[in-house]
Amino acid sequence: MRPRIVDDERCRMSEKRNSRRRFLLGAAGIAAAPVVAGVAGCTSNEEPSADRTSAPTGGGGTVATTATTLAGRRRLGPLEVSSIGLGCQTMPGKLYGPVSSRDNMITIIRAAVDQGVTLFDTAEVYGPLESERIVGEALQPVRDRVVIATKFGFEVNQQTGERGGLNSRPDHIKQAVDGMLQRLRTDYIDLLYQHRVDPQVPIEDVAGTVKELITAGKVRHFGLSEPGLQTIRRAHAVQPLTAIQNQYNLLARDPEDQVLPLCEELGIGFVPWAPLAYGFTTATINPTTRFTENDFRASVPWFSRENITANMAVVQLLQDWSVRKGVTPGQLSLAWLLAQKPWIAPIPSATRTSHLLENIGTEEVTFTGDELRDFTAALNAIRVQGERVPAPVLAGTGVEARRP
Repeated sequence: MRPRIVDDERCRMSEKRNSRRRFLLGAAGIAAAPVVAGVAGCTSNEEPSADRTSAPTGGGGTVATTATTLAGRRRLGPLEVSSIGLGCQTMPGKLYGPVSSRDNMITIIRAAVDQGVTLFDTAEVYGPLESERIVGEALQPVRDRVVIATKFGFEVNQQTGERGGLNSRPDHIKQAVDGMLQRLRTDYIDLLYQHRVDPQVPIEDVAGTVKELITAGKVRHFGLSEPGLQTIRRAHAVQPLTAIQNQYNLLARDPEDQVLPLCEELGIGFVPWAPLAYGFTTATINPTTRFTENDFRASVPWFSRENITANMAVVQLLQDWSVRKGVTPGQLSLAWLLAQKPWIAPIPSATRTSHLLENIGTEEVTFTGDELRDFTAALNAIRVQGERVPAPVLAGTGVEARRP
């Protein structure tokens, strides 16, 4: 990694990139932060936010009327969605720490609709229950213009939100969906995922139950999150899958070996969660960052003191290419994902309007064939240190459901 030194030319290059970022975000008073945070001689004037760093967010921001409107569309199987979606997991303020306010989260979701986002991702356990309530309230007036994705798979008390272990028994799925419909203020769910495979319940039973819910009009499409490969095939044989949702970003590239080829073979779309690696690939986390105890990232092995230093090589690569292309590291990260397959639709989170608009601005970022090869080759040469999630969470990924 290069030494971090005071370098006037580097700062001028950073400011050039920031000017491009301001263009992408629009000219209606949104002040974007310098993205080479921590480089000596270049300082940031923007307060950090929960989806970028460990600090609480500021206000929801103001929608820029001149900001880039997201026009790109992707196909997840038979379902058409915006090329960039909005992940709503962080909006209850339980994952990365507090958010500004519930009203601001609703404002951000509605701003996303106004800017062309159609895919909104939530789950029963986000909050628990509260993320679905926020999404439902925000999208009720525009329900016919959006795609709502949510997830079942855990024992969650429908009144208190108290969470237990895995539960994908058919009767529980039906009960969970009825609760989801109430919280989401709708009579159908566009895309229903099994959040994690329940090894005690045959996937044929799960897929058959979702098929019944589709026949009843309560659900329109079926998906799985972090499943085993054979579980994908078995589920797809009962009820065709529309999407697989796994973690996929510049640090976590596991899906490339087997999951993405299987999706291509079966005609299934792919939705990367944590596409910005919990904010790491926005270049706002560095070895001096300290996460609060209630911030999930404090337990992620990537961000241990030793590993984060080694993983800064990815940030350095992003910074170098961001300067070269006049975009932000976060936009470059999302653009790389979009360039992998035409049926990939990432769902970055945002708890500030400026970050939402920055993510949408990714649509203007493209790679030439040579650039994509060169960037990926440089990325391949970096060995990422640490696991992508804590050990107990990792143990629940790639699980195969038991046979009937």
